[in-house]
Amino acid sequence: MPERADAARNRAKILEAAEELFTARGAAEVTMEDIARAAGVGRGTLYRRYPDRASIAVALLDEHERRLQESLLRGDPPLGPGAPPAERLAAFYAAMVELLERHAPLVLGTEVGHSRFTTGAYGFWRTHVKVLAAGTPDPDVLADVLLAPLAPELYLHQRARGLSPERITASLRELARLL
Repeated sequence: MPERADAARNRAKILEAAEELFTARGAAEVTMEDIARAAGVGRGTLYRRYPDRASIAVALLDEHERRLQESLLRGDPPLGPGAPPAERLAAFYAAMVELLERHAPLVLGTEVGHSRFTTGAYGFWRTHVKVLAAGTPDPDVLADVLLAPLAPELYLHQRARGLSPERITASLRELARLL
């Protein structure tokens, strides 16, 4: 069933307000009431579509992550198929650092603690990295280890310490080369 026009408008207002608030204050500091107020919708309208902040952050990230997933599956090398695994992993790291740099507050809203491992995006990233690590002794274990540097808390900690995205990417590129 197609989305009603008023529901589509409310969804867009909610997502826009949430993205602004998450970016300005960090997802952990924003309440559902803050989002409803900023979007100009009632709390019932907000909760009918989104039960919590994480579900809003997931909706915001969905489009960005979908584009990256499409590039991994069908894009040009080295991000897409056709490049050696180490080059693909380095390109994936660079793309993820770019995503984190632009959307870290949203990623943090969806991937806090153990919830990081239950998102569909993490499952996709994990499968991708596991395939790239197929020639190693235990790609199943290594996949999580290779994804660990992309945890949003760690990324934000490194940025707060003054590390640049370029420096982080260069180090991750070296890690991929060592694989």
